[in-house]
Amino acid sequence: MVRNRAPGAALAPDHVVDTLHGSTVPDPHRWLETADSPATLHWLDERRHEYEREAATWPLRAPLADRIRSLVDTDLWSVPVHRPGAVFSTVRPAGSEHPRLVALDGTAPPRTVYDPAAEDPTGRTTLDAWEPSPGGDLVAVQTSRGGVERGSLRVLRTATGAPCGPDVAGVRYSHVAWAPGGTPSFFYVRRDGERGVRGVWLRRVGDGAETLVHACTAPGTVPGVRVLGDRWLLVTEGHGTGHRTDLWLADLSDGDAARPALRPVQVGAEGETEARLGPDGLLYLRTTLGAPWRRICAVSPEEPGVEHWREVVPQESGATLDAFAVFPPAPLDAAPGAGPHAPALFVSRTRLGISEASVHDARTGELLYPVGLPGEGMVSTPETAPDGSVYLAYADVATQQRVLRLPPGAPRPRHWPPDAAEAPPSPAVERTVLWCRSEDGTGVPVTVFEAVGAGGRPVSGPGPTILHAYGGFGRPRQFGFSATVLAWLLSGGRYAVAHVRGGGDAGRAWHLAGSGRAKPRAVEDLVASADALVTARLCTRPQLCLSGGSAGGLLVLAAATARPDLCGAVIASAPLADMARFERMGLGRMWTREFGTAANPDDFAALMSYSPYHRAVDGAALHTSGLRFPSVLLTGFHGDTRTDAAHPRKMCAALLAAASDRGRPPVLLRYERDVGHGPRAVSRAVGLAADAHAFAAHRTGLLPR
Repeated sequence: MVRNRAPGAALAPDHVVDTLHGSTVPDPHRWLETADSPATLHWLDERRHEYEREAATWPLRAPLADRIRSLVDTDLWSVPVHRPGAVFSTVRPAGSEHPRLVALDGTAPPRTVYDPAAEDPTGRTTLDAWEPSPGGDLVAVQTSRGGVERGSLRVLRTATGAPCGPDVAGVRYSHVAWAPGGTPSFFYVRRDGERGVRGVWLRRVGDGAETLVHACTAPGTVPGVRVLGDRWLLVTEGHGTGHRTDLWLADLSDGDAARPALRPVQVGAEGETEARLGPDGLLYLRTTLGAPWRRICAVSPEEPGVEHWREVVPQESGATLDAFAVFPPAPLDAAPGAGPHAPALFVSRTRLGISEASVHDARTGELLYPVGLPGEGMVSTPETAPDGSVYLAYADVATQQRVLRLPPGAPRPRHWPPDAAEAPPSPAVERTVLWCRSEDGTGVPVTVFEAVGAGGRPVSGPGPTILHAYGGFGRPRQFGFSATVLAWLLSGGRYAVAHVRGGGDAGRAWHLAGSGRAKPRAVEDLVASADALVTARLCTRPQLCLSGGSAGGLLVLAAATARPDLCGAVIASAPLADMARFERMGLGRMWTREFGTAANPDDFAALMSYSPYHRAVDGAALHTSGLRFPSVLLTGFHGDTRTDAAHPRKMCAALLAAASDRGRPPVLLRYERDVGHGPRAVSRAVGLAADAHAFAAHRTGLLPR
């Protein structure tokens, strides 16, 4: 047995050493991959005691929790889905732990269809997804327990909430698409092949009889399914998030829904595409194919192949086209004899985190009018209602998410539901953009937020600053509401976001330039962003805390292990860390398009060049003469089936063991059970956020005021 060199660390088995592509890869903490072994449980108990002792000394822990709780204490609605005779939405009333699914009928109060808190008062059950049937009399709901994001899919009667037919077990964020007409049936997907076949299934509600409709044969793809216009079956396979989508279409009016004649829409082409059906019967596609900033094309579903696509709304350099909705023509108001209006397109683009919205002619793409938004924020999930209105979610850094309704022809949206309580006035927050040069000369933007002080001007001079980054899967950063960020700003801190490569902030090319073997570029971008904040005198190095979660947690750990002098503190929430074995944990096997694979020698070399766990195991990288390694807070969630909590466990052990005899770096692990990578009860979300930012405040010198 070999003891970790850090004081108080648990016993660990002898070193495990792999040989990959002729290189030795030490893995002394592999034993921590076994989550519930006696040794791991004992080790976790030691980390818990360490954490609790340290957290009790953070002055802003309770004040931040109180402030975050007050900021989220409001009714939170989701964008509604319309069905004949009813409107479905979720609402999380102020003071509640979870949203519940409700149906609205006219002026009657919302009727609860499903409430996870009523089913499970412990708060461990979450409502993950839902989809009402075409007639609105049934609704499919997906729930999971303990954060594992794999649970059950059931059908409920809208009128009573009573179950209808047997449950489907073992599903994970499945699409549900109701089959038109006849006996109630729906299509759904199995993502992880629990029954031996990953793909799209058709299931009869009454008795649970199932038929495989489309099997996924390529490794690691994610199936999807939609029914468009109660007629067209759309089947998709995603080849790596943000990389490529294959799509097929079948006409369900032609015959048996269990044996649809699927025809290619886009297969084998390197582009990410989503499709919607317009009221004119055409298929509208938002795609990166031939347009790295995304464009909208139209095609007849009778001949849906790429060669028949017609561009409607071209890409716009500098702004990613993130969402759209097709809605019917406005009522005729033209002179007698004028032809009918064409359908219109609601288009939302993001420019460095800020949404812009506009309405276009669906035939020509011509801009009809810009849509006035409430501020500099984020638009998401636009959906069309039968009356031609577009419903959308809006939020900004200082404003909690609200639902807006844009009537046909209106240039500004209105609040929904109409009787929703007025939100309190938002605090004033100032946004600036700082540009820096990465190691290869590429310009990287950094957005900086600070609350306006009592004198009407932001506080000047260097101050405690959190620098956040994600840089993965082509996701552009959008500045919606975060009670945590706002609480940090109102407490006197600055908050910055590095728009590093690997994200989608500058289109598909920006994503690909920081993915796969180019992932080290994202780390270099983050390092350059941190240096730029210090050079601009927005903070000193001890006042700077890097923060990231999931793929962003990998990024901040990689930057800190590459440059131990970069900052004073690091928060890595549910991070990836062991890049030699990430494919063996959680959903890592599905992320090889984003990170590469250890099975390929060139990919392996790139992975090992920045793998934080292996840099810590090596130890030498952290012991640069005269430099102090930053304080690190790792968070891990026992139910995490995406990244797997083995990553933060192993990373914590490696950092502890890398400590010199003169004392270890202050590395803490905040580890929770009964939660995972996704949604959780409000009280637990508040506790996590407050603790993480109280740690940042303590390490960067942000004091109560």
